[in-house]
Amino acid sequence: MPELTRKRPEFRNINAFTDLTTYRLPAAGWVSILHRVSGLLMFLLLPLIVWLFDTSVSSEISFERFTSAFAGGGWVPGWFLKLVVLGLIWAYLHHFIAGVRHLWMDVSHDAVSKQFGKTSAVVTLVLSIGLTVVLGAKLFGLY
Repeated sequence: MPELTRKRPEFRNINAFTDLTTYRLPAAGWVSILHRVSGLLMFLLLPLIVWLFDTSVSSEISFERFTSAFAGGGWVPGWFLKLVVLGLIWAYLHHFIAGVRHLWMDVSHDAVSKQFGKTSAVVTLVLSIGLTVVLGAKLFGLY
């Protein structure tokens, strides 16, 4: 007697309005999307990064202006600048760790499996978020 199996649902096109709320993306998919988002975030905020670096190393007076910007002494509230810098910290960490993951998969393509992809994606997410929390605590003066 043949065993009856349920036919798996087949998704060919995802409707952004009806399917995205119920679509379950695997961890590797999240890492891939966030890798692109973090790269775009770093690219778009490059003028801020250049300004922060230039202001912090030009002179003692500019360094005072740099530190006062984080205290709220500039045209942007200090907490908002800290949140933007925290986003940049996450973007850099995630982009770097995900980039190393992709390079490792390119170099050792014989050892790459579905389980490795899932495990390395979870490690990437945990490391990038964990390191961001640690550095964010330092940024906000918790230690």
